[in-house]
Amino acid sequence: MRTATTVEASNRGSWRDTLTFVVEAERLGLDLCLVAEAWGSDGPSALGYLAARTERIQLGSGIIQLGTRTPVAIAQTAMTLAEMSRGRFLLGLGASGPQVIEGLHGVPFAKPLTRLRETVEIVRRVFTGEKLNYQGDQFHIPLPGGEGKPMRLSMNANPDIPIYLATISPKTLELTGEIADGWLGTSFVPEGAAAYFEPLDAGLAKAGRTRVDLDVCQGAEVSFARDEGELAAMVASRKRELAFSLGGMGSGQTNFYNGAYSRQGWARAAAEVRERWQAGDRDGAAELVTDDMVLGTTLIGTEPMVRERLRVWRDAGVDTVRLYPAGDTVDARLTTLGRALDIVHAL
Repeated sequence: MRTATTVEASNRGSWRDTLTFVVEAERLGLDLCLVAEAWGSDGPSALGYLAARTERIQLGSGIIQLGTRTPVAIAQTAMTLAEMSRGRFLLGLGASGPQVIEGLHGVPFAKPLTRLRETVEIVRRVFTGEKLNYQGDQFHIPLPGGEGKPMRLSMNANPDIPIYLATISPKTLELTGEIADGWLGTSFVPEGAAAYFEPLDAGLAKAGRTRVDLDVCQGAEVSFARDEGELAAMVASRKRELAFSLGGMGSGQTNFYNGAYSRQGWARAAAEVRERWQAGDRDGAAELVTDDMVLGTTLIGTEPMVRERLRVWRDAGVDTVRLYPAGDTVDARLTTLGRALDIVHAL
């Protein structure tokens, strides 16, 4: 398996720590670093800076959210970062959710599947260096009835920039298999992997491809416990975070994380957690999260447990494991990351 992580410099004063972490992670042998935006600092600015401060590690957007930029602006950003990093950049895209897209950016979230497909089509055309003439359902370039004519970027073509999609619902997973170079997954339970792989494989088959043509990149927190007692405390402390994902991520009507857990065997628990969270009972929601729900989607445990879990992930079909190392300081996170990398490399 390849190894990856995701960073985000959203808190005041944290950028220096983020830079230190990424530079050290490269030295430790990490293969890929993705930079997230969510509702924090923008990703491309950080990626440009990291490109100048690193030499080997691959860099990627994890993710640029549809609706925050036009498809051509996304392509311009990707081509610029690919040039700045000397070919070490991959473009990660995702639809995000209505709370961020509509609530923060004031852009309609309607038809995310169509927007995702059309954005990838437009971006790839821009990468080839051709004059852009695109008339889709959501995007019209040039704008009909206006004074604009088809244009191409005044940049060297670069059709080889990989495009990864962060998707979680069945229809968007199928689209990922059909058109993407890689999949940025989350909320992954190896024992319930069919909920992801069946739609991915359907999309791959539609495009005449197989799983070998898609980099399956899955992420989870990694943390090492000294013994079963410490592990129990760690699991208990993560339950509120998971309750937020199941009950508070997205809007009152749309929560893709809740749907993912439901499709992997926890439909009743996920529904009850969401109901409690939406009613304002955050403690009650956390109490409904089971130990298995935490352990099933993380890499938390004693070192032998983490080693065995990583083996299970590999055997389930994960090509790149995206590690979120626990720790209260940069040194602690790097120590955790180093231990995890040693295990992956040994596998």
